[in-house]
Amino acid sequence: MKLYELTETYKNIENLLNDEDADIETLEKALEDVQDNIENKAENIAKLVRNIDGDIKALKEEEKRLAERRKALENKQKNVKKYLEYQLKSLKIDKVKTGLFTVSIQNNAPSVRVVDEGLIPSDFIYIKTSISKREILQALKAGKEVPGAEIKQTKSIRIR
Repeated sequence: MKLYELTETYKNIENLLNDEDADIETLEKALEDVQDNIENKAENIAKLVRNIDGDIKALKEEEKRLAERRKALENKQKNVKKYLEYQLKSLKIDKVKTGLFTVSIQNNAPSVRVVDEGLIPSDFIYIKTSISKREILQALKAGKEVPGAEIKQTKSIRIR
């Protein structure tokens, strides 16, 4: 194989590595097509592997950075919403309409707060340490008494 043909072949392999849609069979076929002595072929493939290693490391670092950034934004959003909710509650206002949004304090869906796990009937326990709050809520809503549990009603801010 001539030098320019080898160069083209290795460029093709590099392009396949960068193409997220390329399948492994196509890459393996391209590697098999390289007509070079085993030392050169092994060295060039090792270089490709090192390049991929670098890309993987960079992507993992970027994933970590983005996850940290996302968590920081989620916390900021949570704090800003709590602040708005506090302001509305302190002014005893449940709803504010603006040109763009309607901000209101509304009841959340009812949920169950388990007061005493030891008193929950076995009908609502699937695993020794797991309690079916959904079934307890359904039973409580239906007027049944479930020892150790009560319905709680919370509120949160909604922005539409």
